[in-house]
Amino acid sequence: MSRAASYYRRPLPAGQIAFSSDEGKRLFREALAAGSLEGFFSLSEQFHTQAEPAYCGLGSLVMGLNALGIDPGRLWKGPWRWFDESLLDCCVPLDEVRARGLTLGELGCLAACNGASATVVRAAESDVEALRAALLRAARSTDRVVIAAYDRAALGQTGEGHFSPVGGVHVERDLALLLDVARFKYPPHWVGIEELFAAMLPIDAATQRSRGWIELVAAARPRPIFLQLGLPVRGWAPILARLADEAGDHGASIEAWTASLAQRLPELGEIARTLAHTFGSELEPEHQRIVDVLIEQVRATRAYRAVVAAGWEDAPEFVREAIAVLALVLAPESAGAEDLGPPLGDEIAALRGQVAALCDAGRGATMPG
Repeated sequence: MSRAASYYRRPLPAGQIAFSSDEGKRLFREALAAGSLEGFFSLSEQFHTQAEPAYCGLGSLVMGLNALGIDPGRLWKGPWRWFDESLLDCCVPLDEVRARGLTLGELGCLAACNGASATVVRAAESDVEALRAALLRAARSTDRVVIAAYDRAALGQTGEGHFSPVGGVHVERDLALLLDVARFKYPPHWVGIEELFAAMLPIDAATQRSRGWIELVAAARPRPIFLQLGLPVRGWAPILARLADEAGDHGASIEAWTASLAQRLPELGEIARTLAHTFGSELEPEHQRIVDVLIEQVRATRAYRAVVAAGWEDAPEFVREAIAVLALVLAPESAGAEDLGPPLGDEIAALRGQVAALCDAGRGATMPG
């Protein structure tokens, strides 16, 4: 009986310098003296090996979120709150990520629904100078992280699309330090910034767009603890596209928009149930108090009253609440947004950011309005 091939790491291609080699150590000392490794230390404290072969995006984001000191707001193990791949369960189901990985836009969505502000840049729509500037900003600070999305084959490595956090730069040699989360395959290594940018340009077959990079900082608003978009991207795209087409016809008021939404989407009940998956979650008291305030605010909105009037009065209360939130999140500007104060206003803004990130994932939908 033949045995499948097994592997223990691979040699780096020529020109890529292992972090722990003599030359790699010399580059590190020089970059540290030049002040372009400030971000390395918070990232290195969180250095993490991805938990699954397709989890490079999740592993990179776990490092970034923990390095930025973002509180997940949810329990990880026992009483502890800490980011782990298992907590990154919004935007795309984890079993789907395990099967196919993530796109650049989906990683941006995951960052947005877990407390980070994410700037997603596609290489084909930018240039190497913009990448160099983003890397240097992160390298000289402790409050931002850059995650690179690139084609391994274009770097002469084995494999295809990959994500890696960038630990710093060597300005004089124009090198970036990739903290590769697939440590079972390649060690952390220095690579030329121009070479890295060129590896971002090949088209990703999943999106028909180039790869690029994500610049992360801790969001000014708190992370959404009320609701998250748990529906797969493939479910949101056609719905958002349809809403965008219909938005102009039913935007006279938030009541008209909500009624139209409730009547025109037969799948709305299932979407609301998916969206409302955190309503019944067991939360820590400090977070439950905020959720209680949020629910009270939702029930006071015109959107909630419109849901009840649209024939959902017999639905479970959490479904009515979720439909009202969905209406507020997806409402076109022409509908006249309700004047929502914190924390609900922050929650709606965060959810709208998630929807925008999902739309940017390359699935063909656009935000209504």
